[in-house]
Amino acid sequence: MKDTDIKRLLYTHLLCIFSIFLSTFIPSFFLDNFSILETHLTWLGICSVFVTAVNLMLYLVVKPNVSSKRSSLSHKVTRVLKCCIYFLMSCFLLHVVFVLYGAPLTELVLETFLFAVILSTYTTVPCLCLLGPNLRAWLRVFSRNGVTSIWENSLQITTISSFVGAWLGAFPIPLDWERPWQVWPISCTLGATFGYVAGLVISPLWIYRNRKQLTYKNN
Repeated sequence: MKDTDIKRLLYTHLLCIFSIFLSTFIPSFFLDNFSILETHLTWLGICSVFVTAVNLMLYLVVKPNVSSKRSSLSHKVTRVLKCCIYFLMSCFLLHVVFVLYGAPLTELVLETFLFAVILSTYTTVPCLCLLGPNLRAWLRVFSRNGVTSIWENSLQITTISSFVGAWLGAFPIPLDWERPWQVWPISCTLGATFGYVAGLVISPLWIYRNRKQLTYKNN
């Protein structure tokens, strides 16, 4: 494992973190009274667009998993359509999961769905960019000792930390603190965001610290 690969991973993660900062500060110059809490749903949509755009840009520039086979235009179009379908399926599936775990069924539907969108952006979009619409590859990466590169290692960490952050973010909601960020699903989306950022920071540092112990099948 080369240190240059870890540095490249770190730089891409810093850009992903930067995209979240951009989604927080840039819209305030164009939208009146824009803030994460006051216009939370607007921020969720903007953040999802920013993070997705940066992930796609990094995929096109860095290309951590380059296929040796040249694909036709029709194959590329089919791949893009499958990725879009997978993303939508992820959003609807997470929405159902949130309802099963106690989210309002008929009230705050848009809020719940946008929470599913932002969590899918933090988890499904990187998987689609790195692994494509390949469920076998997804199962391999998230199984024990199934990773084949530092990129897949970081994908494991950031995905798990995003879900853990969203789960921890639900704990303050039932407390009677009467804080504006306790309204559903603000604390959950903030928890998912902090978890995603934490994963982006921790994964390169963890990989660098354990670089001598990490071995991959393709190395």
